Amino acid sequence: MNKSIDMYRDKGDAKIQPSPLAQRLVEVPELDGKTMTVAVYSFSDKTGQRKPADNIANLSSAVTQGAEVWVIKALSEVGNGTWFEPVERVGMDHLIKERQLIRNTRDVYEKDLPNGPRALKPMVFAGLILEGGIIGYDSNVAMGGVGARYLGIGAQTEYRIDTVTVVMRVVSVSTGKVLLSIATEKTIASTRSGADIFRFLDMGTKLLESETGYSVNEPVNYAVRAAIEAGVVEIIYEGETKGLWKFKEMEEITSKTEKVVEEIKEITLPTQRPLPLNDALERWPNARLACSADNLCSPFTPAMRP
Repeated sequence: MNKSIDMYRDKGDAKIQPSPLAQRLVEVPELDGKTMTVAVYSFSDKTGQRKPADNIANLSSAVTQGAEVWVIKALSEVGNGTWFEPVERVGMDHLIKERQLIRNTRDVYEKDLPNGPRALKPMVFAGLILEGGIIGYDSNVAMGGVGARYLGIGAQTEYRIDTVTVVMRVVSVSTGKVLLSIATEKTIASTRSGADIFRFLDMGTKLLESETGYSVNEPVNYAVRAAIEAGVVEIIYEGETKGLWKFKEMEEITSKTEKVVEEIKEITLPTQRPLPLNDALERWPNARLACSADNLCSPFTPAMRP
């Protein structure tokens, strides 16, 4: 057992955790308009579930208790940061206390300035509030495995599927109306494989017994983050469908298309079919001719001017 622990001890430095849906967050079209200010007060665990354990009472929660940090990060990064500007509300008490400390300090040490103590800039208020939470954690949604044994030698593999469900809604601060509501779900897979030997040797006087195994559990925190990021992306697309906002790329494509149509309308096609030079002189003896490199000519018009 100690050797197994030593194998994985200090086997990697701390690293930045990649976003589960980084590519989808980047691929979201930019907002056609000003960045929207959004407040996130909490995004709590409403499941009440504990970590699954066999034959023991586990007091650890099944999912993270600080999911609002993933919500804020997803809002900050979606569409290359062009959609939302989150404002601090989770640590509102700390923010207010710090501002009060600055105000009191300035009142004491800047009271003799010509214009008096400097005033703090006003706090940014939000136009939208994002509410919601983790509302479901279902254990053992699917379980199974396969194994075989022959003459005391066996191998087996098992799997288990859990699911986590996240719901979020966007609320208008000015009206209190719920503009959008999204539910997302992410599976959490766990697998375990092993092999063992149990045999009697030397006429049943000696026993050979050996066992080995390996298990992989998908991190619950990673699954919760993936469900939250999927919800943020879906909110943007559903809001565009309902006409709450527009994509900048769609506006640019429409503008370019209209420009091409106008250019096509301005193109004037020749009204006369070009003829060889001799035939053109006979057909239009008094006209000024415009000829191509292939010696095909037609009457000159102002639209042919380069």
